[in-house]
Amino acid sequence: MTSAQPAAASTPLIKASATAGPLTIARQRRTAFVYTAMCVLGLVPIVFGMSPGMQAAGLGLWIPGGGFIATGGWAILLFPLTLALFALAVFAWFGAGAVIFPVIVWGASAALAGLVTKGAIWPGAPYLVAAMVAGVIGYMRYAAEKRKAHELATLADRNRYLPHALAELADIAAAVPPPGERELTPEDLAAARYALDRALQPVGAFNGYDRIDQFQTAALRYQINHLGYALAMLQCHYTPSFYGYLSEAQRRLIETYLERQIWGYWVYESAWGHLNLANPDPAGRDNIMLTGWFGIQVCLYMSNTGDRRYGEPGSLTFRLNERRAFPHDAHTIAQSVARNFDRSAFCLYPCEPNWIYPICNHYGMTSLVLHDRLFGTSYVADNLERWLRNLDAEFTDCSGSLIGLRSSLTGLKFPFPAGEAGFAEFENCFAPERARRMWAIARHDLQYVMKPGANGIRMAIPGRGFDFGNYKSGYTGAYAMIANSAREFGDYEIAAAAQRALDEDCSRTDNGGILRYSKGSNLSNAMAVRARFHRRDDFRNAIARGPAASALRGPIMADARYPDVLVARAFSDGEALDLVLYPGTNPGPQTIRIERLRPGAGYAVHGTRKIAFTADESGAASLTIDLAGRTPVHIAPRN
Repeated sequence: MTSAQPAAASTPLIKASATAGPLTIARQRRTAFVYTAMCVLGLVPIVFGMSPGMQAAGLGLWIPGGGFIATGGWAILLFPLTLALFALAVFAWFGAGAVIFPVIVWGASAALAGLVTKGAIWPGAPYLVAAMVAGVIGYMRYAAEKRKAHELATLADRNRYLPHALAELADIAAAVPPPGERELTPEDLAAARYALDRALQPVGAFNGYDRIDQFQTAALRYQINHLGYALAMLQCHYTPSFYGYLSEAQRRLIETYLERQIWGYWVYESAWGHLNLANPDPAGRDNIMLTGWFGIQVCLYMSNTGDRRYGEPGSLTFRLNERRAFPHDAHTIAQSVARNFDRSAFCLYPCEPNWIYPICNHYGMTSLVLHDRLFGTSYVADNLERWLRNLDAEFTDCSGSLIGLRSSLTGLKFPFPAGEAGFAEFENCFAPERARRMWAIARHDLQYVMKPGANGIRMAIPGRGFDFGNYKSGYTGAYAMIANSAREFGDYEIAAAAQRALDEDCSRTDNGGILRYSKGSNLSNAMAVRARFHRRDDFRNAIARGPAASALRGPIMADARYPDVLVARAFSDGEALDLVLYPGTNPGPQTIRIERLRPGAGYAVHGTRKIAFTADESGAASLTIDLAGRTPVHIAPRN
């Protein structure tokens, strides 16, 4: 794997004089030039005394619906209506990349004002419209200066406390657990069953999912991704020598992802965002919210199992209809991410057409780290230095924090939640020093929401919160995200406080051996599953190293019935296989299948009772194990 550049670790948090990067400034100047040209064009009919309709249309170029002010009478009511429609169009532009919608509303309102204006325009209209524009621009400048002053004060404060915060993090960070010695608790298994129940449905079934829209954060694709991540992390660190239904669950999630209802949003976004009706390939231009996220999921499965089926040409085919499909595989998905990084002026590139989300680009870079390790490519080495440079220059505010969202067309940034805790876990995979700095800042900021509780120190974020998985109030997703990041850096104190908040505030439900949070969305619950068994550097090691080599070559537990057999541990040293099993329903005998044994060799089972058996010619054997509570099973060659 190509790791982070050493120089990045010693760079300052941010230069105090920085306001925006050169690309951002250039796009903002272009936007200002285009708007100025519109205003000049709109002023021409008034200066030259052209027809009232032309004058009204011209004022409509200054501000959406401005021409209706010039029209007067009943038509003036169309001004607030136009502003409302324009706001909806901008929301559609933001939410689904519909670049043409604001243009249509603005242009059509100017044209309509010109058509309905017959008599002389109201003489005060040009002055009122100009005053409105000046007021908006003035307020934007005032807000920007106020925000900059606040950010610079935050920067100064951070530079004061950061050395101590980094030292404190180094002192409290737990050790990285050694591979092969970890075991899921019964509570962990109950949480894992939440993910398994959804993942093991038939391909294309969505019982237990939130189905709201396919454009924004509640989309099915993100729910699938995070269920896949949770199961892959479990397999990598706790049960690398168990395939069976755990691997099957991940394959079903991957194959469900190929259903048109998951990726079909891109047909529309390509049309109204790129004006591309001919080739809505989901792994073509832009769309890192699919390629980056999906690339991690697919490559984690291959990393954990050695199964390279998704590296075969056409193995990940997105079928549009009976006549047309877009054949892809793990390689073309990674190539898409790398190609878009390379050709984007910002290096980071959009999810929806025009909108660049740094968090999605972190998923994309992480997916390349994983692909490089598995297949020997050099995508990270080819792109990371420029990517980090532009991340710092174009997507970092004056406090040193990454912004949530920037328009690649206008250069303007838009309010979207972002924070060090969300980015740090991903940067730990390719820029670990930067990642630790991020978490040290997040840890400092989170101290203000740490409160004493009945069961110990807990987190208590004020307000109602917002769940991005279902657009309802709640903090399930926020607490789960914080717990995951905290555990990634060995900060188990913060993680435990977030876990207590989950258990106490988010309606923890234990029903039929399945643990979930009924106040949270499916997306938030998937994140909470992973947070429960996440430990230090687990995400980094799953991406950058994968399971122990002995687990990939030694015996595996290849089959068991779900949920009758729950697997808390499965690890092979290359010769023997250690298992810890639990009954998922009723205690009693259960059949398991062991594979990758030495063909014809004799083995002994040490557990509830000692069993001797001989592997068949294919190196497999079926065994009956009596399960009663925690049941350790050790399978080793007979001496």
